[in-house]
Amino acid sequence: MSENLPPCPECSSEYSYEMGALLVCPECAHEWEASAVESSSEEGVIRDAVGNLLSDGDSVTIVKIMKVKGSPTPLKAGTKVRNIRLVAGVGDHDIDAKVDGFGPMQLKSSVVKKA
Repeated sequence: MSENLPPCPECSSEYSYEMGALLVCPECAHEWEASAVESSSEEGVIRDAVGNLLSDGDSVTIVKIMKVKGSPTPLKAGTKVRNIRLVAGVGDHDIDAKVDGFGPMQLKSSVVKKA
């Protein structure tokens, strides 16, 4: 067993251990691949909810229903957003886009998947 295992990405526990090709956290039972942690630690790389690499001009699909502040109707899952721009937004909002029927808004990469 290696002494330099990364902490759990879910709960930050330092007691992770190897089980075959996976790393496992005994505190929250989260399992992940060691290569997934290394690739997500790259700075300036933005990935969608599934793990696909996003870039400017991509089209994405929203994966869950989102309430929009100031709008009586929510933004539905499956809504396609075209021609996104990756920005350093407020908090963890890292996508700048114009959503049809809602107008310009910032989205989190964790709620979209590449179309």
